[in-house]
Amino acid sequence: MKRIVILGAALLVASLPLRAQEESVLSGGTWSTSSTPALKASEFFFNNWSKSGNSQIDLTATFFGNYKYTHPKYTWDNIADLAYGFAWQNLDTEDDIFFETRRKSNDKIDLTSAITWTPFSKWPAWGASFTANLKTQFGEGREYANLSDTGTVVSSFFAPAYLTTALAFEYKKPDWSISLSFLTGKTTFVCNDNLLARELFYGVIQGKEFDPADPATFTHTYFGLGSYIKAQYLKKDILPDLDLYARLELFYDYKKPGNMNWAGIADFTPDPSNPSLKPEDCNYTLGTDETWDDLKAKRWIGRRAFETDLDFELKLDYRLSKHIAANFALNLKWDTDFSGMDTWGHWQVYQMAGIQIFFNWKTPKEK
Repeated sequence: MKRIVILGAALLVASLPLRAQEESVLSGGTWSTSSTPALKASEFFFNNWSKSGNSQIDLTATFFGNYKYTHPKYTWDNIADLAYGFAWQNLDTEDDIFFETRRKSNDKIDLTSAITWTPFSKWPAWGASFTANLKTQFGEGREYANLSDTGTVVSSFFAPAYLTTALAFEYKKPDWSISLSFLTGKTTFVCNDNLLARELFYGVIQGKEFDPADPATFTHTYFGLGSYIKAQYLKKDILPDLDLYARLELFYDYKKPGNMNWAGIADFTPDPSNPSLKPEDCNYTLGTDETWDDLKAKRWIGRRAFETDLDFELKLDYRLSKHIAANFALNLKWDTDFSGMDTWGHWQVYQMAGIQIFFNWKTPKEK
């Protein structure tokens, strides 16, 4: 049911421009829209290759929709960024079936709606904005011990999901913008009891009554209030036929120092027989290369930087023809609430390169 709600919301965002174009003459504003569905493919083949490797075919379906309503006093931007893909791999054994394993290679739901007011005619680039952003995924995410492993579920639809709402000051130019908010709410959802029972919380703090065997004691949401910075750059033809998109988001939760319990970390004496033991009431577990002394040595600035969530995305598209392009994508995340792979994987990295077949439907601004 939740999947239907999210997909319905995405379709609603996509349909809004079609309805509003008929009303734009009366309201004094205009719509410009762009919808780009694409199919990305990449392939690797190895046979008697001395450096080794596993043959693989990757197919990913993506959709990027940008629907913008421009009014003399405000603009309303709606963006839907969706992706879902699988990779078929060869186990590289004598008796296997070619490309017999299938694993998810991409999974993304990113919906944004932002209204920006420009009250000062002398400074048209400055404005105040309200932004709502929802990030989650379509299907299950799994951790694999080896190529033949069927995997252990570590994430799923709305587990986790992040809803960010912000009142911000914004400076906006045609190709780039930056917004700053000191009043931002970030709600984290983990709507999967199986993950919570395995203590995969993704930052959703559980109460003292938490019992992994009793779902009635589970807490499924956490609301953080903090500061938020977002900068993005979108430039067509930075070089002939080359497009660039970059996005950086930083979020600092005002309640994070208390959640981290730095005092408990400073007073904690580790047990050599149990190096992963955490201080009582401290919501932090050591990573593979970390020691408690590393955490104790952090000063005020180091602690605040450590607690700040970071999300950086970079995309490059080189148009080979009207419907074919070479594509590169990189996504870096830092989040101390992420512990889905048994140890604390603060830095999360996603990188993809391949060829995509795309179609682009645009509605130019009305004059």
